[in-house]
Amino acid sequence: MNEQLLLDQIRTAGHISRADLARISSLSKNTVSLALANLERAGLVRTSGVRTGGPGPAALLYEVHPEAGFVLALDVGKQFLRGAIGDFSGRIRARSFARTRAGSAHARVTELVRLAESLYAEAGITAADITQTVLGSPGVYDPRRDALTLVSGLAGWEKPQILAELRKAFGDSLMVENDVNAAALAERAHGHGRDVDSFAFVWIGTGIGMGLVLDGRLHRGVHGAAGEIGYLPLDGATGTRGLRDARDPRDARRRSGFESAASAAGIVRAARDAGLRGSVSARRVFAAAARGDVRAAGVVADEAVLVARAICSVIAVVDPDLIVLGGGVGQAAGLIAPVERELRRLAPVLPELRVSALGADAVVDGCLAAGLERTWETVTVSP
Repeated sequence: MNEQLLLDQIRTAGHISRADLARISSLSKNTVSLALANLERAGLVRTSGVRTGGPGPAALLYEVHPEAGFVLALDVGKQFLRGAIGDFSGRIRARSFARTRAGSAHARVTELVRLAESLYAEAGITAADITQTVLGSPGVYDPRRDALTLVSGLAGWEKPQILAELRKAFGDSLMVENDVNAAALAERAHGHGRDVDSFAFVWIGTGIGMGLVLDGRLHRGVHGAAGEIGYLPLDGATGTRGLRDARDPRDARRRSGFESAASAAGIVRAARDAGLRGSVSARRVFAAAARGDVRAAGVVADEAVLVARAICSVIAVVDPDLIVLGGGVGQAAGLIAPVERELRRLAPVLPELRVSALGADAVVDGCLAAGLERTWETVTVSP
């Protein structure tokens, strides 16, 4: 217990002396010395220098040993694979990405293995050095069924043999985290979520989802499906855009009209229905609205109403401190202001609303945070 206590304090402080550990922990100097010696023998801490300049003799400083464990974080997307390796201290040792050319789920696993191998080489370690691998993936991992479910955009990714292949490649301890949940963990560790206990990270892009952090912890739900707001049954007309008409009939049994209408593809369909021609994308619709295009502005206004309705549902049930908008559409300039105006009209209360500042590596960074926590738990069970 003493060793665990000191290890936690060293992790929090970064670099700390024996005397400071004794003072903070209220343990005797002899007890602290014995515990530190045990932690050094176990390879969990090491000396990191000497603090001078103060009264008395120079103080030896301790830090967690960076090489006590390594985390491999992977993000599997429809167009890109991203990955990184972090050490026990939280420092990133390697980071990379690759455009996926896989035509099947099996080929996508092969590409992930290839990306991981390049990361091992960059970090100067081997696969055997990895303590924990975390995969950020579309869909939901249901621990009760040991299965991936509700996957969209990655053909064949739900098949049981794919999960088996992933475990064969990365070990039985592989963690599979919903990609939006992982992005929420990154927001908690590095973004606006650092300053609050409870927040909702609403992702709007090629798909729609939400990561919900309550009392500082990610809330996954019994089946792992907490935050799947793409399934909200928000049917009914909105301005020039009707949800029922926007629904893709091939996906009718899998997603609600809300995701079909409010995702990037829904914005493109609405823009074309409004008369925009040429190469249309969600990004270009927002840019055109900013330039004063009336048709594009109408599409953006309808999008804001759709997003506000979904967020209002979250506020009414959870009442979080903060709502963070992420994803390519959620972070688009020109969305947050009309969403907030609509929320003032709809919502019972209005939490702070902010746009995430995290970039394309948000899912990877969230997987690193989750993996580091799991690694910490694993490595420190019996220091």
